[in-house]
Amino acid sequence: MTPEFVTWLVAVSAGASALGGALGMASGIFIVPVLIMVGGIGIRAAVAASIVSVIACSCGSAAPFLRGSLTNIRVAILLETATTFGALTGVLLTGVLPVPVLYLLFAAILLLSAQQMMARRREPPAASDEAPANDWATLLRLHSSYPDGARGHDVPYRVRRVPLGLALMYGAGLISALLGIGSGVLKIPAMDTALRLPLKVSSATSNFMIGVTAAASGAAYFARGDIDPAIAGPVALGSVLGARLGARLLMAVSAEKLRLFFVVVLVALAAQMLLSAFGVHLTGHGA
Repeated sequence: MTPEFVTWLVAVSAGASALGGALGMASGIFIVPVLIMVGGIGIRAAVAASIVSVIACSCGSAAPFLRGSLTNIRVAILLETATTFGALTGVLLTGVLPVPVLYLLFAAILLLSAQQMMARRREPPAASDEAPANDWATLLRLHSSYPDGARGHDVPYRVRRVPLGLALMYGAGLISALLGIGSGVLKIPAMDTALRLPLKVSSATSNFMIGVTAAASGAAYFARGDIDPAIAGPVALGSVLGARLGARLLMAVSAEKLRLFFVVVLVALAAQMLLSAFGVHLTGHGA
């Protein structure tokens, strides 16, 4: 492996991590297709390297969110039990599903992500809306608040429909292990639509969770010898650098300003993945 290629891996990973981390999506959603289409790396090696980068990305971006009191730790710990089981299930399926199926699945996830980002999110109901005293969120003390710089005070919120959120998190963990995408692309919409968390809280909580999910599947990938240190090392280094920048972007910039750019990139990558599923590689690289 040449020094130029190592430098390219670090640069690409840093950029992908900054972009993905700004919306709590980690870096795998961008890194995997770029490694395949531009770097000529097989999809299984790319997914394994991405799993390592997701762990690094989470470590690099979680601390600023915790200091900023955006992360709901109780929600994260509860949901992580479901995503971890899903991740372990996904690892067991990686040797069963053929490569074209993985390409198709990845394209579907990319398009789902683009659709979710285009949909304008509505703020959840006010915290004054009372929930049943015996619901899961109340019993587990999941309700909380987050600081809003624009309003100049903390904004309280209530957590809704916890069982539905747990079911969706299991699916997110399974997809994460299969594709190495960190599952933030699924966790954020799930927390937004099922649990009704505010956008910044769901993004920060997702960043806190994705590293744990990836670690559960990453250990299995490592035990099977799927992780190539020559690829995973530079990718992880770039992800740490980019994750810190992505965390600052999320806290300082409105997510609406980044949506259109993300959607264009995601749709383009989804189109290439669909072509790759049928053996068409525009960059000349196969899996």
